[in-house]
Amino acid sequence: MSDQEKYTPPKVWTWDAENGGAWASLNRPISGATHDKELPVGEHPFQLYSLGTPNGVKVTVLFEELLEAGYSDAEYDAWLIRIGDGDQFGSGFVEANPNSKIPAMWDRSGDTPVRVFESVAIMMHLAEKFDAFQGPASARAELLSWLMWQMGSAPFLGGGFGHFYAYAPYPMEYPINRYAMETKRQMDVLDKHLEKNEWMVGGEYTIADMAIWPWYGRTVMGDAYDAGEFLSVHEYKHLLAWAERIAARPGADRGRMVNKTSGDPSEQLWERHSAEDFATKTQDKIG
Repeated sequence: MSDQEKYTPPKVWTWDAENGGAWASLNRPISGATHDKELPVGEHPFQLYSLGTPNGVKVTVLFEELLEAGYSDAEYDAWLIRIGDGDQFGSGFVEANPNSKIPAMWDRSGDTPVRVFESVAIMMHLAEKFDAFQGPASARAELLSWLMWQMGSAPFLGGGFGHFYAYAPYPMEYPINRYAMETKRQMDVLDKHLEKNEWMVGGEYTIADMAIWPWYGRTVMGDAYDAGEFLSVHEYKHLLAWAERIAARPGADRGRMVNKTSGDPSEQLWERHSAEDFATKTQDKIG
């Protein structure tokens, strides 16, 4: 089928579950649980249910950075949610996040468990709880602006460019060109900002950096969608230098491994329940 072939939308859209390419099973036009399955609960104050996608990595990087900075009360259990298997449609997960998207978290540090869903909502909840990685108070508006920028922009990168370049049923020129253009524009926005700033906000490493890095840092380092050459990522030297600074941080390095199920087995920690797990339970050791 040619991507130039004319498509005429029907008068009423119907769901064709077979027409979705890779990851088609992740999406459906209705919400709610498909099966009963309670979520496991560990011993730590925070229970995270996630997968090592960019949105999941945002939160595990923050947890590991908090622990690296000495916030021992930030200990957490990270449980693996296999979205390809439909774990996100289990009744327990839907209770944690009615939108059935990772990550979701229960904060059990108080008398009453509190659910938090959406990656940046979890990050803001934790940053405010520990009064950490928020930058100077004078830069609060800037912090919120970049966080909202990331949430609004990443779907063009992942759901747009990534989907049509790497996962669609067949190559389609128009959407690939459309989203490649937008992805490069977004990287140019970051590159120009980082030409004049070491970090995203207020001269400090904050949750804005942690939120943006798993998406755009991974892309500019050539690790996303095998598209580094296609997107000419070498052009964004300031963005690349920033991405490499974060990659060198011990907390970020650990965080990117949590709930990861692909790549080098030594970098896959499917579940994280203690700091020792990084040394003893990666897939090269237990796989």
